[in-house]
Amino acid sequence: MEKIKNWCFMDNMEWEGISSDPCNLCPRECMAGREHGQPGYCLMDNRVFVARAALHMWEEPCISGKRGSGTVFFSGCNLRCVYCQNHEIAYGKKGKEVSISRLAEIFLELQGKGAANINLVTPDHYILQAAQAVLKAKREGLKLPVVYNGSGYEKKEVIKNLSGIVDIFLTDFKYMDAGLAASYSNAPDYPERAKEALKEMVSLTGAPVFDEEGMMKKGVIVRHLLLPGHKKNAKDVIRYVYETYGDQVYISLMSQYTPFDRLKEKPEYKELGRKVTKREYQTVVNYAVELGVENAFIQEEDVAQESFIPEFDGEGVDGQDKRY
Repeated sequence: MEKIKNWCFMDNMEWEGISSDPCNLCPRECMAGREHGQPGYCLMDNRVFVARAALHMWEEPCISGKRGSGTVFFSGCNLRCVYCQNHEIAYGKKGKEVSISRLAEIFLELQGKGAANINLVTPDHYILQAAQAVLKAKREGLKLPVVYNGSGYEKKEVIKNLSGIVDIFLTDFKYMDAGLAASYSNAPDYPERAKEALKEMVSLTGAPVFDEEGMMKKGVIVRHLLLPGHKKNAKDVIRYVYETYGDQVYISLMSQYTPFDRLKEKPEYKELGRKVTKREYQTVVNYAVELGVENAFIQEEDVAQESFIPEFDGEGVDGQDKRY
């Protein structure tokens, strides 16, 4: 087996200085005893729960392509986004427990189904187990690029250890406004943490690499979901990412914000009770173009629909495509 720098296997699944018990895997550093059944801020203990493992056609073109991305949706999340599209799994209400061995099998099964890559969705609180599963799957024949699909609220110390494990970072950059981060995600330190994590991601992957079919094999894609009424925050994110990294990263501008009924019951978030307008989104896209951004993805109209959110029904988790 090839030696992976800064990686070692331990019974308690720890990196040096990084631990899931007491847990300091994410910027929350909640110090929960997750190995002893105590849920962390992410609402999960150390048992790995997966809500869906299937081909997904709705990621960026260089991630999904014609074959689909092999997405593995993990339960739990270290943010508390009031507008979360994956609310059911973010709050741990959906998911089935899997072992590290079973997780490695899932990766190989997705490869067998023709997936373009293995896409780990919100893996930060399970990253130690997910990393072990990736390495096990590689020993058993996994050849696909591995995508870390996260919220951007990551620890730079964790990202540093993902060399040889993760090939592509598909990361959110939600806020440059700390006030919005505090109000909408209970994470006032989000902007600084996202900057630190992104720097490590770009350092780890280098310039983007694509195959002959235009599929990304290595690199960073920064996603920003435009929120209704918050064009300035979007522009600030775009400007920071582009002025800092230029064409080293791709920027994905998303208009798919979906206002769920649960927000209508919260008057303090009344501004989030509508979709993003065509004019709002076009203004942000025009800003990116004027800034000089060339490596970017934009969305077509009518993507703000609940039908674009996967069914978290356990597909692919059991190995025989059983649903819950």
